[in-house]
Amino acid sequence: MPTLIKIHQDGREEFKEQGQRVEAIAWNEDKTFKEIVDSKPVVGCSLLVGSVTARSYSSQDYWLTTVVTEILEEKRNAEGHLEFVKFKTKNSDYILTNR
Repeated sequence: MPTLIKIHQDGREEFKEQGQRVEAIAWNEDKTFKEIVDSKPVVGCSLLVGSVTARSYSSQDYWLTTVVTEILEEKRNAEGHLEFVKFKTKNSDYILTNR
């Protein structure tokens, strides 16, 4: 299942969210939703990771990053499926993995 992990400057990893919903979201200039671009991190888009359906009654069943600025590393398995992507946003570094 896709899992989003934040990488802190000291190297610590922090679980942020997990779920089948993975969407690269493009924004209009006025910061309103424009479109879903892909199901992996894309430079210039925010990444939303979370539940396809609400799994709790909390106000949030997902994590939304700031805009992705750089893809640092990408690894695919023998079948060509994405195993993980390490990427940088305006505020943080993350790993999206299928562990």
